[in-house]
Amino acid sequence: MASEPVIIPEKIYFKIGEVCDLVGVQAHVLRYWETEFSMLSPQKNNSGQRSYRRRDVEMALRIKQLLYKEMFTIAGARKKLQAEHREGTKPKTDPSVNARSSAPTLFDTGFEEEPQRTTTDAAVSTPEQRDALKTIATNLLELREMLGAPRV
Repeated sequence: MASEPVIIPEKIYFKIGEVCDLVGVQAHVLRYWETEFSMLSPQKNNSGQRSYRRRDVEMALRIKQLLYKEMFTIAGARKKLQAEHREGTKPKTDPSVNARSSAPTLFDTGFEEEPQRTTTDAAVSTPEQRDALKTIATNLLELREMLGAPRV
């Protein structure tokens, strides 16, 4: 049973009806999921309407995948999402969901592998400099994790 790819538009905020169309569920289902999954927490604007961000849409798609495709119970899906969050892994999304960018980023490769050095590669020449760069990279990764964590 192949599903059509979900293309999330490049927008800052989505209304509940737009999220319903993207995820393929009714509004009351999304509102129920908000009560069961603390990770799904859209902001409310001044008039009280829900404003979903891209990460909320992605989380709703992940919840739907767990409940409808992988056949988790609500409690099981909640535990799975909490475990993924604790592990620091990005929630797995349906492969049919488009990614923001498929270009590699600075953090896609590990720092444990030593790059092939050339004769013109003199920017980092001492072990102390390499250690300092690894420390900086570790700090950057920790900051990225902190920024990606849901706000309490």
